[in-house]
Amino acid sequence: MNLITVKDLRKVYRVDQERVVALNRINLTIGQGEICCILGTSGSGKSTLLNIMAGLEKPTKGSVVIDGVNVTKLNEKQLALFRQQNVGFVFQSYNLMPAQTALENVAMPLMFRGVGKSARTRAAVEMLRAVKLEKRMLHRPTQMSGGQQQRVGIARAFVAHPKIVFADEPTGNLDTKTTKEVMEIMVGMARRYRETLVLVTHDQDIASYADRIIFIVDGNVVSDRPNRSVYPGTETAPEDTAGAGKGGTSDETNA
Repeated sequence: MNLITVKDLRKVYRVDQERVVALNRINLTIGQGEICCILGTSGSGKSTLLNIMAGLEKPTKGSVVIDGVNVTKLNEKQLALFRQQNVGFVFQSYNLMPAQTALENVAMPLMFRGVGKSARTRAAVEMLRAVKLEKRMLHRPTQMSGGQQQRVGIARAFVAHPKIVFADEPTGNLDTKTTKEVMEIMVGMARRYRETLVLVTHDQDIASYADRIIFIVDGNVVSDRPNRSVYPGTETAPEDTAGAGKGGTSDETNA
């Protein structure tokens, strides 16, 4: 089943008097539960493509349809609500709230969904345990390493069980060992919850974790091929990790 359909997507920027074509009539589909990598060098258009798919930018022409909704036609308020209900993000720079603990950062998407405090606390605790940060739940970003911060970002992206998680250069600030750990956690999460993961990277090693690699050059898709992921794990979803609406106690924040 296709979850994302990109049709005749074109993006042109104006720089002074010059027109720069960032994307040139991109056509592709991404299936539900697929782990897909958009691979390209700096300036290839890969991040622009991700931003348009995520509704963060508008195309010059063309459309992006996600789960039957044409996101390119939505206004800003509609886009914000759509992303809140359907999309998670993992950023290269982590984008954590510095004054909040890991637990509070992870629980935030559920707060925006109107989930009660005890339920969102329980969900955040379970996700932080899943990314092996049970001893860092009450730490703030400045008290954590880059790899730990990115694991908080992954837990935040997946906590509300969105249909899609977009990850833009998610390991760009990490060392080789931490990169491997972060990629295995992120791919494992996507498989566990059968969610679509769209990675954007310039790194062939990161691309090797995907089930499919789309190579983009100068705004054009030049290759689109299946890939045997280097991550061998098969994950089983735990029972109701989010637990939203089932009550719970804030005592778990001290786990």
